[in-house]
Amino acid sequence: MSSSPKKASTTGSNFIFGCRAVIETIRAGQTIEKVFFQKNKIAPPKAVYNLVYKYEIPFSYVPIQKLERMACGNHQGVVAVLSPIAFTPLDQVVQATFEKGKAPLIIVLDGVTDVHNIGAIARTALCMGVDALVLPTKGSAMLAGAAMKTSAGALATLPICRVTDLRKALHYLQESGLNILACDAQAKEVLHTVNCKLPIALILGGEEVGIAVKHLSLATHHICIPMQGPIASFNVSVAAGIILYEVFRQRFL
Repeated sequence: MSSSPKKASTTGSNFIFGCRAVIETIRAGQTIEKVFFQKNKIAPPKAVYNLVYKYEIPFSYVPIQKLERMACGNHQGVVAVLSPIAFTPLDQVVQATFEKGKAPLIIVLDGVTDVHNIGAIARTALCMGVDALVLPTKGSAMLAGAAMKTSAGALATLPICRVTDLRKALHYLQESGLNILACDAQAKEVLHTVNCKLPIALILGGEEVGIAVKHLSLATHHICIPMQGPIASFNVSVAAGIILYEVFRQRFL
């Protein structure tokens, strides 16, 4: 007889640990935020790894000390973190938005790893009529704890789409008729000159490296926000707020 999943609760997170518990959780269809495997172990538990790979669940290898902090029992080299939200397929969001007769407005985050920035962006997005937030499975912050708190509940309401290949997702959005807007400090096209009434996917990059070149090359418009002063850039969540307000202004005011 199989045992029920073992849980260890901490602030803002639910941990599932042990091979059988993690396998049962995945097979039950629960949304997994990320799986952590023990680093330097001879090999990750094969049955768990195969399911993680099959369902494209984000994972990483960490020292055993981190797993021991997460689990309150025998973790067997694997700990899964349950997501506080359910993810929505990107194509489902796009199709549903067009069917409502609305021009889609979607935010794509490329390399934004700060949980407070993601939470703040989600909160503003929900207030400005954004239809979905797209996050890559790799190179993005986890949506638990601080992110949920900063979003003031927006992450639990706004559709969140998790994609394994951001470039492929951008191609899909282009083929679906969306204009890809890339916020780039080096751009020459000023925000307010762009027609924001059209279907839009807005790419925002992390503060350290910005938008990846391979994603930047797909943009329909490279836009900048006019500014003054000695600091040459905005925090990404502030930039998101400024751009989304301009879209809101053009569409509704």
